[in-house]
Amino acid sequence: MNLLSKYLLLLAAMASLLLNVGCSTTPRAKPANVVDRSGGNSEPTPPGYYRVKRGDTLARIALDNGQSPRDLAQWNNLSNPNLIEVDDLILVRPPANNKMTVKPIPKTAGDTPKTDAPKVDAAKEAPKEIVAEPGIRLSWPAKGKVTDDFSEKTKGIDIAGKLGDPVTAAADGKVVYAGNSLRGYGNLVIIKHDNTYLTAYAHNRALSVKEGDTVKKGQKIAEMGDTDATSVKLHFELRVNGRPVNPTPYLQ
Repeated sequence: MNLLSKYLLLLAAMASLLLNVGCSTTPRAKPANVVDRSGGNSEPTPPGYYRVKRGDTLARIALDNGQSPRDLAQWNNLSNPNLIEVDDLILVRPPANNKMTVKPIPKTAGDTPKTDAPKVDAAKEAPKEIVAEPGIRLSWPAKGKVTDDFSEKTKGIDIAGKLGDPVTAAADGKVVYAGNSLRGYGNLVIIKHDNTYLTAYAHNRALSVKEGDTVKKGQKIAEMGDTDATSVKLHFELRVNGRPVNPTPYLQ
């Protein structure tokens, strides 16, 4: 075999070796472990409590649970209501020793548990829309056209008007909040009518009442404005145990 033939044979062997190396499969490295460092608490929230989430304020928690921010601060021994932390548990129902707690009706000696009550299949029972009881009657809090109806997103209705138009209490009650710490509501008044119902009045230019005031139905509580809004309007909400319901059927 001449020198040229040997050289060509050597080149062919080297090419074959390089091809095999390039096509070989290298085992993949083991994926890195994913560690959740968000600090979230997976423990269930006890009944009657709310677990604080990022962005919450005590005023927002109070509104969503139908309570007064001052009551929440008192029930939870909060010396500074602005200092709440993510994952804190906030008591949102009156404690057992609170005078507003409804006492159970005592049983007499003749009372026996009822065993013949028909059982209801929860799976077959149609979901019921949360609405206010017929007992509450509200007056219109402002004069003007309704420009945005109630929905899950709006949580209330918008009433258009002029800057400075009077905003009035929809029913007798006590002012449990008057301020502007709830993002998206501007200058806000919240009135608690009893342990079940409260109403909220947002985007006011000026407030005529302060926290703790007792107000009568039809009393002026604010002046219509456009704080935290793109137009002059009153955003009005009715809440039942903290849940927003459509106030329109109850306005007279």
